[in-house]
Amino acid sequence: MKAYRLLTADDTSEFCHKVTDALNKGWDLYGDPSYAFDQANGVMRCAQAVTKEAEGTYSSDVKLGQL
Repeated sequence: MKAYRLLTADDTSEFCHKVTDALNKGWDLYGDPSYAFDQANGVMRCAQAVTKEAEGTYSSDVKLGQL
């Protein structure tokens, strides 16, 4: 199966660590990162899609963060 995740976080080193962790667990970047102002919280937010080929069949019970 092909798995997809959208990683998000405030524009801090936490976001970079989250993406780096996913890459080191075999996830691949998918598309360009996004960057937008979160007006409700007054911060910039980042997002990056990642994909991964994984064994098994997809179901909504799959814990994507554990692949």
